[in-house]
Amino acid sequence: MPSVLAEQLGVARNTLSFHLKELAHAGLVSVEQQGRNLIYRADFSRMNGLLGYLTEHCCQGTPCEASNPAACTTC
Repeated sequence: MPSVLAEQLGVARNTLSFHLKELAHAGLVSVEQQGRNLIYRADFSRMNGLLGYLTEHCCQGTPCEASNPAACTTC
């Protein structure tokens, strides 16, 4: 549930809700309503597909260095 997750992450609920909604819109998470609660679940197959695509097309098959954002200049 977003309220539990927001508390554990130490972020505002409205901020987390915004980002979860965007992830759901992108198809990276699914959302299910159970009564008054929204249950979010990661879609790992879609996330892995996105990571594979980005690695292949953005980084020419080599992992980008997080400390060097310029490593992916073709994105």
